Amino acid sequence: MSASPISDNQTLKSLLASGHDTFWQQLAKRTAIAKEFDDLSFLSTLRRKAIAREFFPPSQNFVPMKLAMLGGGTLFPLCELVGHTLYMQDNRCEIWSGDYDNYIWELMDESSPLYSFKPDFIFILPQASKYKYSGKLSDSSEQVREQLAKNCSALLELCKRAHEGTGAEVILCNFMLPCYFDPGEIRTRSMASEWNSLKWLNTEIGLNAPSYVHICDLEFLAARTGGLSAKDDKAWFESKQPFSADFAVAVAHEVAHLVGSVRNPSKKVLVCDLDETLWGGVIGDDGLNGIEIGDTSARGECFKEFQRAIKELTERGVVLSVCSKNEIQNAIEPFEKHPEMVLRREDFASFQANFNPKPDNIRQIAAELNLGMDSFVFIDDNPAEIDIVSQFTPAVTGLWLGRDPAEYVARLKDSRLFEARSITQEDINRASQYKQDENRKELLLSAENMDAYLESLEMVAQINDFHEIDVPRLAQLINKSNQFNLTTRRRSEAEVAALVNSSDVCYSLRLQDRFGDLGLVSIIIAKQDNSDLVIDTWLMSCRVLKRQVEQVCMNELFMRAKALGCKRVIGVYIPSAKNGMVRDFFPLMGFTQLKVSDENTQYERMTDDFQLFATKISVRRGSNDQG
Repeated sequence: MSASPISDNQTLKSLLASGHDTFWQQLAKRTAIAKEFDDLSFLSTLRRKAIAREFFPPSQNFVPMKLAMLGGGTLFPLCELVGHTLYMQDNRCEIWSGDYDNYIWELMDESSPLYSFKPDFIFILPQASKYKYSGKLSDSSEQVREQLAKNCSALLELCKRAHEGTGAEVILCNFMLPCYFDPGEIRTRSMASEWNSLKWLNTEIGLNAPSYVHICDLEFLAARTGGLSAKDDKAWFESKQPFSADFAVAVAHEVAHLVGSVRNPSKKVLVCDLDETLWGGVIGDDGLNGIEIGDTSARGECFKEFQRAIKELTERGVVLSVCSKNEIQNAIEPFEKHPEMVLRREDFASFQANFNPKPDNIRQIAAELNLGMDSFVFIDDNPAEIDIVSQFTPAVTGLWLGRDPAEYVARLKDSRLFEARSITQEDINRASQYKQDENRKELLLSAENMDAYLESLEMVAQINDFHEIDVPRLAQLINKSNQFNLTTRRRSEAEVAALVNSSDVCYSLRLQDRFGDLGLVSIIIAKQDNSDLVIDTWLMSCRVLKRQVEQVCMNELFMRAKALGCKRVIGVYIPSAKNGMVRDFFPLMGFTQLKVSDENTQYERMTDDFQLFATKISVRRGSNDQG
C-alpha cells in the first residue's frame, strides 16, 4: 500500500530539514504525478524553501530560460505552478507575467516590457470572448466560418509579431468548449453555436499555426479532465482566474511538456518484451495455440489492441525491436504463423531472443541500429526487468506496463515518449530503410574490398540549399543527431525556417543507392566572416558513415567558399558527452589546428590548397523536388 499524502509530505519535510539529496529526487517524482492544486502548491513551497537555504539539486544539466506569460486572465498562481514544474525538469526559468487582459498591446507594441524581457518562450492565453462567434444562432455556416477565419488570422498574427520581435517559441492556448446543456440539440445542428464554432476555430488554429507556435490544447485537456471540473465561475468573477485550481495544475504540466518537447526530441526506438507483453502466456511453455492473442477472449483482445497501438507508432517513424528471454525459433513463430497477430517479423528492425541479460541485448540492438540508447524505450510486464535495464543501461527509458493488459495501451500512449512535432517522409520510410541496411551489410560481406563495395552501391547524392519543404526533417536531424555532430548546436523548426533564403551557406545532402532512398542524411551551416567561412553546424546520420558522404559535403563546402571569395575555411569542434567519434574529424580532412580553448577547438584550411576528394558518389545539385 502506498503512503498517504500527509505521510509523504512529512517525509519530504524531513528530507529537506536534513539536507538529504534524495529530497530533490522525491520532489521531482511527486511533482510529475501531482494533479491537485494543494499538492503542487505545497511542493512548490518546499522547493522555494530549499533554494532560500541554498540547498540546490545535485544535477548539473540546468537549462536557463526565460518565459513570458500573458493573456486574458489572472496568471497567478498559474505562473508559479509552471515555474515549479519547469524547475523540476532542470529548466531554470525566469518568468515575466503580463498585466491582466493587456496581452494584445503587450504583443503588438514593441515598446512593451515583453520585448525588453527577451523571452525564449511566450505563453499566450487569449480570452474566448474576443474570438468566439458573435453572430446569431440562425446565421449560415458560411457567415460563421468567414468571421472565425478572420479571428484565427488575428490570433496567429499576434503570435507572428511576438515571434518576429523576440525570436521566441510561442505556446498558444486554444479554447475550452462550453460545458452547460443550453442550447441543447442546436449545439450540434448550428455552426453558430458556441460549441461548434469554438471547435471549428480550434481546428483552424491547429491546422494553420506555423512551426514556432505550439498549441496548449485546452479543448483536449478539459475533455480529459471534465469540462465542469476545468472551470470555476466564481473564481472567474471574483479574481478573473481562467481555470479551476486543479485544472491549472494540468495546464502547468502541459506547458512544461511543450517546453520540453521543443528542447528534447521524442524517442526513436521501442524495444518490446514478448511473453505477457505482446501476447498472454509464455510461448515456450504454452505453444502457438496456447498463447492469448485475438478476439476470442477479452484478455487476448487486450494484447491485440496493444499491438495495434504499437503498429501505429511505426507509421510515425518509431523503430521496433524485440528483447526477450526466449529460444529464437519459439519467439519468431507467433509473428510468422499466428493469424491474430497484428505485428509481424518484418515490423522489427532487430530481433534479440536469447537468454542473455536484457541490458546486453539492448546494447546489441543499439549497435545494430547505430543509435544512441538515450533514444530507446524498453517495455515489459515485469517491473524487475525494467529495474535491471534502468540500472545497467540508464540512458534507456523503461516503461512498466502494469499487471493488467487492459491498461497497456493507455500506459503507452500516456507516457508521451513518442510525441513527434511533425511527421516527415523519412519517418514513414524509416522501417524499410533499416531493412535496406541489412541488404547493404550482406553486400559488404561479399565485396572484395571497400572501394568495390562503394562502387557497387551506385550511390547518388542530391545537394540542396535549405528549402521550406525540408524544414521539419532538417530540424529533426539537427535536434536528434549526437554522435556525428561537430558542434551539437540545436535549432527549433522556426530557427531552421529562418535560414531558408538567408545569406549563410546552408545546404543538405540526400542519398540514395541501389537498395533505396536513405533520405536527408547530412546538414551543413556555415557563416561568412570577412574572408573566412566558419562552419557553425556539421552533422550526419551515422547510418551513412564510411560511405564518403563527408567527403562530398567537404567538396561542396570548399567550392562554395571559393565562390564567395573566402580564403580560409574555419572548422569548430565543441566536445560533448556523445560526439567523441568526430574529435579528429578536421585533422583527418586535412585541417590544421588553429587554437584550443576550454569550450572548443578551432581548425583551418586554406581554400587555395584544397583538392577535391575523389568519391564513388554521383552528385546532383539544385533540385528541391521531393518526389
